[in-house]
Order: sequence, then C-alpha cells, then structure tokens
Amino acid sequence: MSDFVSEFWNFYVAGIVLVSIIACAILLWSQGSATYTVGKTTGHSWDESLEEYNNPLPKWWSWLFYLTVVFALVYLALYPGLGSYKGMLGWTSTGQHKAEVAKAEAALKPVFDKYLGMDIQAVAADKQAMETGKRLYLTYCMQCHGADARGSKGFPNLTDGDWLYGGEPDKIVETISNGRLGVMPPHAHLGADTVKDLANYVRSLSGLPADSVRAAKGQEAFMTAGCAGCHGMDAKGMHALGAPNLTDNVWLYGSSEAVITETIMNGRQNKMPAWKEFLGDAKVHLLAAYVYSLSNAK
Repeated sequence: MSDFVSEFWNFYVAGIVLVSIIACAILLWSQGSATYTVGKTTGHSWDESLEEYNNPLPKWWSWLFYLTVVFALVYLALYPGLGSYKGMLGWTSTGQHKAEVAKAEAALKPVFDKYLGMDIQAVAADKQAMETGKRLYLTYCMQCHGADARGSKGFPNLTDGDWLYGGEPDKIVETISNGRLGVMPPHAHLGADTVKDLANYVRSLSGLPADSVRAAKGQEAFMTAGCAGCHGMDAKGMHALGAPNLTDNVWLYGSSEAVITETIMNGRQNKMPAWKEFLGDAKVHLLAAYVYSLSNAK
C-alpha cells in the first residue's frame, strides 16, 4: 500500500496531465502546418456520393482549440490538478466547504441562540422551532429511528412514552449530547432450560401467552440469577442503568419466545452516538425539544 503514497505517483500524474496537454497542442500545430489541396478530395467516399475533402480546419476553430490548451495550463497553475501541487490560489474543496458551513453557521447562530435561551418545553411549543428541529432530526436521526421516529428493531420508538433512560427534557439533552451505551450481559451460563423458563416469565409479565409452569420457575430464577438487579424486583426497569421495563408491551427486538431467549442467552449491546461535539449545545437543545415534542404533543 505504501507504493501508492510515494512521491513517484505525484510526478506520474503530473507528467501524464502535462504530456497530454502538450500533445494536443502539437497535434493542432501539425494539422495547421500540413499541406492541403483545397477543393480536392482524398479519394475516400461513402454511400457512393459522400466524399471527403482535403480542406484545413477553419482558423477560428483552430484558435478555439489553442485557447482550451492555454486555459488548461492556467487552470492547473492556479488550482490543484498536478499530483500533490496545491495551486497558486491554495484552493481546496474542503476549504470551500468549511467556509460555506462557517457562513451558514454565522447566519443561523442568532436563531439557535434564541432557542438555547428558552427551556425545552417552551421550544417544543414553538411551531417555527419545531420545523427547524424536524429538519435537524431528518438530517441526523432518521437513519436509525426512521423518518416517522417510530424506530425499528434495535432502535427505540421516540413517539411513545417509554424511555430507557428517562424522557425528561434534561435526560433527552444528556442522551443526545453524550450518547448511550446499552449492554445486556449474556446469561448462557444459566443453561438452556432456565433461560427458557425466564423467557416464559418475561412474556407473562406483559400478558403474552406463556407456559405457566415455566413462568413460575422463571420468576424464581429472575430473583436469583441477577435479573432483578437491573430490571428491578417488580421488573419495571431502571432508568439509571437503561434497563427496560419488562411489564409493558414495548419491545426493542421483539416479544417472541425465540427472540427473548436469544436476548437472555447472548445478551445485547446498543450504542447511541454522542452528538454534542458535532452539533454544539444550541442544535442539541433544539433537537432535544423536537424529540420531547414527539411524545408530549398537546
């Protein structure tokens, strides 16, 4: 791989570009200095009557070609195009992008600062703010949570009232700012039979069909195998740990016995990325207000 980052390739690319342009200029010059017999044909004909005349190119046409050669040389002197040469102007697409972003940020900063000075509930009640918040959501969040914010397998629904870490405004800001790392440890060491009992017990908690005998055994295992330490004695979850409520009908991966068994056996690991450094406090605040509004619509 190191062969492709050596200085040789810079000279290689620059050489091909320059030789190609110079070759075009030489070809134009050779055609202009060639001997032509005006009005005479080359002897080639097609379709019986279509003949090729031995006439030179019009001068204005030739000069247009020369102009493109000059333009190419001036362009390559000013802008990058010859290997690692950066051009006299020092222009880069990255620099232009950063300048445009900085210009947009400067224009929008007063708007974002205005909402940053308001509490989340007040921002959530502002229709104009929510239009901006929605655009932020569709840009940065919909890839995981969906365009309608209802989530998908492994990605939480943001429109209901179920929250792994809490749905209070400050908790939503904290989640977006710092991200979350949710870990459900594997419990394969309990054995397949006990795991099946636990799966039936968990299903029974939310009123799903379950084997009553296995569910009773699973309840005992739930208390002794460490499950209650995260999900609570009542299995209603714990926001401090991000442990889900097992008594409602909200399922991140599915509620079938097979899926619950897989979760208990193998564990789960989910990561919500941190956005504070990338978006900044003002955008996080506005985005949090939009997410808050999704489950607190009035």
